[in-house]
Amino acid sequence: MTEKYKIYLSEDTKMRLINDAELFEFTRADGTVNLNGFLKELIVNYFDQYRKDNEELLENVIGELSSIKSLKDKEASLLADKIIRTYINNKENSSGKSAVITLTVSGDSYSTIQIIENNLLKDTSLSGYIKDMFLSYLSIPRNTREEIIFRPTYDAINRAIRENRILTFSSSIARNKGTKTVEPYLIASSKEEQFGYLLCRDANGKKDHSFRISRLRNIFVSSDTFTPDKETAERLSRVAIRSPHSATPDVHAVIRMTEQGKLMYQMIVKNRPAVSKIEGDKYHFDWPQNQLEDYFKRFGKDAVVISPKSLKKDLRNYYEKALGAYK
Repeated sequence: MTEKYKIYLSEDTKMRLINDAELFEFTRADGTVNLNGFLKELIVNYFDQYRKDNEELLENVIGELSSIKSLKDKEASLLADKIIRTYINNKENSSGKSAVITLTVSGDSYSTIQIIENNLLKDTSLSGYIKDMFLSYLSIPRNTREEIIFRPTYDAINRAIRENRILTFSSSIARNKGTKTVEPYLIASSKEEQFGYLLCRDANGKKDHSFRISRLRNIFVSSDTFTPDKETAERLSRVAIRSPHSATPDVHAVIRMTEQGKLMYQMIVKNRPAVSKIEGDKYHFDWPQNQLEDYFKRFGKDAVVISPKSLKKDLRNYYEKALGAYK
């Protein structure tokens, strides 16, 4: 069964939802953002939590209002509901511009909408209920929003970690194509990006890996188990605190900075490597090489690698290819 619904909200709320859909890489075959697919996951995976949180909030407010002797129980309930609706609506940034989303649901999302329509609307419309759900979702920190959208994936990973089970999955990223078989150790959140990462060890090659959870597909908790290695657990715990988006070993790098490069290093904070030592215009880093490469690609002539040779070669090749393309 497939059904379409009109959801009315502000333009700002719509754009914030589109932004999340884009960040979590919900795309169609042509590369455009798949907002409808994202919203279906939001509704299915957030509905139970949203309903429970709303019920608890309503009970607490009713309890406070019922202590007022002049209010009857029914009056307290109606007033509590009105207070909550006003509170939720005030979360929306009303810029004067309104928007509409055509929500097409089927399967689990259709069933969830039917439960809402048949049991929970009271004196509000379906559009109003769904809009309030969206606003509640957007009030949550992004890393927690990711957990909501990818709840089945998070649940499977947490179970595998808890039970020391081998995990298999594929990835939406081209360079990680093929099935991965890993020993999962922990989930860590990147402070700069606010994405969740699975820190694990290759079940075959015994190498450390980091995978962004929103990019994992076809996740499966195997019946096979593994014995966690204490040294690996300690190493990955350090990675989780410092840079969970990469679990590759550190290299010692020396990079010569211009004054502009030094300024850029102060200003570009996303995934910025920590400096180990500064000697004049030479900055020393003990950091994964792939992260150093990704970070300093933005600096051009203002950050020149002195060592190691492998990092210097990779960045030189990157700039040579860019020069060739512009020629």
